[in-house]
Amino acid sequence: MKTKSRTKKSIVNARMNLICYFLTLVVAFFTRKTLLDYLGTEFLGLTGTLGSLLSFLNLAELGIGSAIAYVLYKPLFECDESKINEIISVLGYLYRKIGSFILLAGLLLSAFLPWIFSNTEIPLSVIYTGFYCYLVSSMFGYFISYKITILSADQRNYIVTGFFQLITTIKVILQMTLAYYTRNFYLYFAVELISGLLLSLLLNHKVYRCYPWLQTDVRTGRELYKEYPEIGKYIKQLFFHKIGGFVQGQVLPILIYAFVSLPMVALYTNYTLITQRVQGLLDGILNSTNAGVGSLISEGNQEKIWINYRLLFSLRMLTSGIFSFCTSYMFSSFISLWLGQEYILPDTVVYLIVILMFLQLSRGINEQFLFGYGLFYDVWAPLVESALFILLSIVFGAIYGLTGVLAGPIGATLIIVHGWKPYFLFTKGLKRPIVSYLKLLLVHLCLTIVGYIGSLKVMEYFLPMIDGLHKWVYWITQASLFTVIISCFTITLYYITLSHFRAFVYRIVKIKFP
Repeated sequence: MKTKSRTKKSIVNARMNLICYFLTLVVAFFTRKTLLDYLGTEFLGLTGTLGSLLSFLNLAELGIGSAIAYVLYKPLFECDESKINEIISVLGYLYRKIGSFILLAGLLLSAFLPWIFSNTEIPLSVIYTGFYCYLVSSMFGYFISYKITILSADQRNYIVTGFFQLITTIKVILQMTLAYYTRNFYLYFAVELISGLLLSLLLNHKVYRCYPWLQTDVRTGRELYKEYPEIGKYIKQLFFHKIGGFVQGQVLPILIYAFVSLPMVALYTNYTLITQRVQGLLDGILNSTNAGVGSLISEGNQEKIWINYRLLFSLRMLTSGIFSFCTSYMFSSFISLWLGQEYILPDTVVYLIVILMFLQLSRGINEQFLFGYGLFYDVWAPLVESALFILLSIVFGAIYGLTGVLAGPIGATLIIVHGWKPYFLFTKGLKRPIVSYLKLLLVHLCLTIVGYIGSLKVMEYFLPMIDGLHKWVYWITQASLFTVIISCFTITLYYITLSHFRAFVYRIVKIKFP
């Protein structure tokens, strides 16, 4: 497989993720109000709660799909069809076990639904219908469409994304229409169940169209599992890494409530709704290279790996820096226009939120290569990160309130994610001195900060020209101007300073897309 092919596939994945991301925003904007008006806030609260209950049950899967995807990189690179069939058969066996466990746990959990929803006026028949529809729908991925892991590992995740977005868009439009004309809760859940089945069947069909030689046998997966002991090892290791992130995501709002107040949780959530959207957008684009990195490392050319690491590092820092500085520049003014002046948080808190967003965005590059090398055995790292996160938040939160609570995730991320992880990758994977990473990081930080400072100076010239416009028009014009200016400024600095970035631009220009 040629690098050019990897680059083209990564861009196709990124393009599909970008299109689907904005389509999701548009669909959600138009459907949310209709569902609220005709089905009610209590019903939508019910669907959200049911989804959360099922997400906790699905924690049992953490690590399996990722472990299989990693094991598939090498046989896909070598076009070893026999080995691929065996690995997917093992996945089918494991997913059948996990699916059976989740189904049983879900049935047991359903006995407590009357107690969990004791304060709602929604009939129990509706609650049970919704819960079982969600439960059965989640089973399709374990028993029918588990083979789609091969698409992700082979840099064809755009197929999964495209089909998912198509079915999801049709589903929510149909649910919105039925809500408008019938206000029937049961039809809402019926559409949810049917769309899940249809998506699984379509993806399964597409897998066999792309890989007609794929012949899997779940019944033999149990015996084959013994021949691949590394899969079990990777599953256990990845479980710790993923559960650490899950726990941290759930704990932060609780700590803010404990050390500040419940209203402050709402104010903080207003800001994180925006940062999560930004992070979702960039992750969808930048993580499209995940499978390409795994394939590249399977090739074994260390010099080529290092070249591509520097390139992806530049792209990650460039986009993370631009989006973080744009968010910082326009955050409070947007909140003021959107919700009101009373919802604005202090500048110090805003800067900490943006710093945390930048750290989360820029962490992906090292995690991509650690995954590609299969370096998951530092299972202590997510445990220490979670412990530091909670400890620092409690200590500083008790003293400084919200700013102190935010010191927890920032400190833990700096120490483990941006301290230990690069060291681990460079010593065990890339086999290069950690000084190489520090030089790379320092150069990119300097270029990004210079780009930001220069953009602020240029904006001082343009702002008087748009003064007097309507509030929203002024904000949109200001936001657009700043985004264009900082993007042009920073990209130019990268292009002039970094030779590998110039080479990448030439490569992109030469690629032809259908």
